[in-house]
Amino acid sequence: INEGVNAALAARDATRNGDDSHTSGTGARRPVQVARECSYSEFVKCKPLDFKGTEGVVELTRWFEKMEFVFSISNCIASNQVKFTTCTLQDDALTWWNSYVKTTTSKEAYVMTWATLKKKMTGKYYPRGEIKKIETKMWNLKVKGNDVVAYNRRFQQLALMCSRMFPEEIDKIEKYIGGLPDMILGSVKASRSKTMQEVIEFTTELMEDKTRAYAERQADNKRKSEDIARNNQNQQPYKRQNIGQAYTAGNGDRRLYAGSRPLCPKCNYNHE
Repeated sequence: INEGVNAALAARDATRNGDDSHTSGTGARRPVQVARECSYSEFVKCKPLDFKGTEGVVELTRWFEKMEFVFSISNCIASNQVKFTTCTLQDDALTWWNSYVKTTTSKEAYVMTWATLKKKMTGKYYPRGEIKKIETKMWNLKVKGNDVVAYNRRFQQLALMCSRMFPEEIDKIEKYIGGLPDMILGSVKASRSKTMQEVIEFTTELMEDKTRAYAERQADNKRKSEDIARNNQNQQPYKRQNIGQAYTAGNGDRRLYAGSRPLCPKCNYNHE
């Protein structure tokens, strides 16, 4: 019996040490720290956004994004996510949620997962017709002028609402690159960036370099033009002086009149 007990204890210790023993170098076992469940007041301190149901598709997407960020930093457990989230609903959105709770039960409503709530709210405030319009905007999106920063911002906004257009990350990257101007498109393709973050950072830096180089060339050309104009202006008095000298010399070189006609005192020529 003693041997069986000792074997069981040894197996238990081995299992603990293998999984999460957190033992120190001296063999002493350190206590395992379990993440503490956040309260609603702690959740609210992370400043989740409110949603009224009238803001439109873009704001609904931002609300989803912000809420998931709050879940992460507050350590909000899955069983509390819908309960805490629906407390941020106001006006039309709150009326919609209360109506849904009445059609089921409070218990059934609050065991819903966050993914299910997102799907229901998308169906309510994000109709298929709106999705089609936004997808069309995404397909036609291109950089205006050289404003890559504005393009980045708009692309990321639309991409959040067009997730079904991009099953893989590479699909999103290809669409992003397709909207770039010719002056940088080839270089961005050649960079072979693997993530959206990488391709956005590379593109932004490349456009900044191109814009800076263009501005420097323009400034250099302007300086050269000003130098040429200044040199031409400095040469003008010498040209006028030379013309005057040539005119004077021409008058002085006139041959003397040997005829019989009298000299006119007005024009200084000999005539009747």
